[in-house]
Amino acid sequence: MASSIDSHMTESTADSESESFSLTDDEIINSILDILARTAPEIRNGLPGRRVKTNEENPSGESPMEADVFADELLRNRLGSLDGIGEYASEERSSADDTGSGLSVCIDPLDGSSNLKSNAAMGTIAAVYDAPLPARGSDLVAAAYVLYGATTTMIAAVEGNVADYVIYQDGSYEPIEQEVRVPSEPTVYGFGGRVPNWPRDFNSFVSDIESDTSMKLRYGGAMVGDVNQVLTYGGIFGYPALTNAPSGKLRVQFEGYPIGYIIECAGGASSDGSQSLLAVESNDIHDRTPVYVGTPSLVERLEGALAGKADSE
Repeated sequence: MASSIDSHMTESTADSESESFSLTDDEIINSILDILARTAPEIRNGLPGRRVKTNEENPSGESPMEADVFADELLRNRLGSLDGIGEYASEERSSADDTGSGLSVCIDPLDGSSNLKSNAAMGTIAAVYDAPLPARGSDLVAAAYVLYGATTTMIAAVEGNVADYVIYQDGSYEPIEQEVRVPSEPTVYGFGGRVPNWPRDFNSFVSDIESDTSMKLRYGGAMVGDVNQVLTYGGIFGYPALTNAPSGKLRVQFEGYPIGYIIECAGGASSDGSQSLLAVESNDIHDRTPVYVGTPSLVERLEGALAGKADSE
């Protein structure tokens, strides 16, 4: 039977010579992950009746879907009431909510919510910082994302370890892989943004990737789904700086830091084009950054291409 993350991380398996896998002994982090997992079926069940836009405007100047607001409020209520959480911030809120004292949590409640209409994959991203917001990448103590795909799963990263969980309809869950690693041989790629707005050096890099017959395009319009392809099969995902958006589209605190942390904990690499995503400076919770993550050899090639090196392979 499935049980809580805390029990999966700490209990001994009676019929096994080895102890069960443990991400952390920190009870607060375990509780955060537990809430994310147990809330996932409620978010998923709430999607069908919330597939239209609201009349509101979020900090990005966009009209969120009703599902975005629903997921945000649900997670705010659950996480904000947890002892040991000092701040709750989300992409849908202009500023962080003061919830007491302790860790800071940044949430992208429904990454890829534009996929609701086409019924494609989407997810929830969480970053946990041991510092006030806006935090630094070095302040991360845990990160996770829930993927609402054919099944509901959660990738969780803590202390250099990454585990994959399947989440059942009743909110229970169990690990399906306890030491997730980015495959060393890349096979998939996916890049966001309109092609006419790609910088020339990035466009050239993409052309080189596309000419490799061993590589397959996997892009679905929700970063968590595309990143999960890379985490599963090896490869590269990127949302570049654009000619009309030099800082890119994705947000440092909600997407860049946590996804970079997860991929690096799994043995992959992350970059903003010249350095690790975890080294990016952020002075506002809604700061943006270009995002590139994946197999280290490809991320290194990308950085070389963006630096104008003639031979980045």
